[in-house]
Amino acid sequence: MGYLPEKLQNKLTEREKINTLRALPKGARGVDFSSNDYLGIAHNPMVFEKAVNILSEKGIIINGATGSRLLTGNDILFKEVEELLGNIHQAESALIFNSGYDANIGLFSSVPQRDDIVLYDEFIHASIRDGITMGKAKNYKFRHNDLNDLLSQIRRGQKNENNGTNSQIYIVTESVFSMDGDSPDLVGLSAMCNKYGCHLIVDEAHAIGLFGSNGGGKIQELKLQENVFARIITFGKALGCHGAAVLGSRELSTYLINFARSFIYTTALPPHTLATVMAAYQFMNSSAGLREIELLHENIAHFNREKERLNISSFFISSSSAIHSCIIKGNKEVKQIAQKIQKESFDIRPILSPTVPQGEERLRFCLHSFNSKEDINSILQKLAIAIKKL
Repeated sequence: MGYLPEKLQNKLTEREKINTLRALPKGARGVDFSSNDYLGIAHNPMVFEKAVNILSEKGIIINGATGSRLLTGNDILFKEVEELLGNIHQAESALIFNSGYDANIGLFSSVPQRDDIVLYDEFIHASIRDGITMGKAKNYKFRHNDLNDLLSQIRRGQKNENNGTNSQIYIVTESVFSMDGDSPDLVGLSAMCNKYGCHLIVDEAHAIGLFGSNGGGKIQELKLQENVFARIITFGKALGCHGAAVLGSRELSTYLINFARSFIYTTALPPHTLATVMAAYQFMNSSAGLREIELLHENIAHFNREKERLNISSFFISSSSAIHSCIIKGNKEVKQIAQKIQKESFDIRPILSPTVPQGEERLRFCLHSFNSKEDINSILQKLAIAIKKL
């Protein structure tokens, strides 16, 4: 058995000293206020049975994909699901990736070229940061949801670009930010990109299933889909399954098939996963699924009202999404409060630095359609008591 090199062990020791060492959690216990299963689809027996029926009706009996999509793994369900995604999300084309991480590193490592510029929100997801880092374009962050700062970055980029290089500028944001639960001014962003000839890319991971008339996301809710170069959607949040897709033009899909390494060099998703995605979308757009979306929004509104009633809103980042973050500075402090609430049979998790910046540690509440009003009241009451003892 090989030993861990000293410099790696030292990094672990340093994490332990400052109380930031990560470890895999034990199984979830208590009322769910931490998972991304916003509509309860991950545990929905109707969706499970529908996925099995899809496979049975098509005579598909196989446990794995057997290869990459460019070799033996391009099951017939890929075409059906990608066409479904294009129709539901009003996109010319959809290309499925194995995960949101794969989609983001594939897109951002291959599309922006050496002479291009990527301007990204400072709170953008780590997978996007990794993809940008793997690419060759120049990249700069702008202040969170700050269009004035972004505008100055665009003007600086256009002023400094070499006229002979045909440099492109890509603007990157999320429609719902995964740690804060807030949203940018997407209408303003879209208008700015149109005015200055920039390409807008929006990660919709935490908006799918929550916003839009059929859960299609914030871009569709605002009718901006024609103004967006690419949208990243994921199936592991409100859809309760696995995988992701990049929505855009047919030419973009063709480009990614040829140049996105995380698409080319990996075994494809198995047919059962594709059938589950299809079943989840069918459920989400059924009367039962639309009712779950309605219940979720009722719980979001109730959560915000209860925060106000208990006079703890000032600790929270304002949000109308399913994600609500209560800022409690210090890894030790936020861990202690989380543990107290967990002992009361609530599954709530602390988010520690360095996942978030030091001083912005938090309890991250994920709301669901299946949370009861009584459970929301109870967990916020326990939080209020704990905050007063800080």
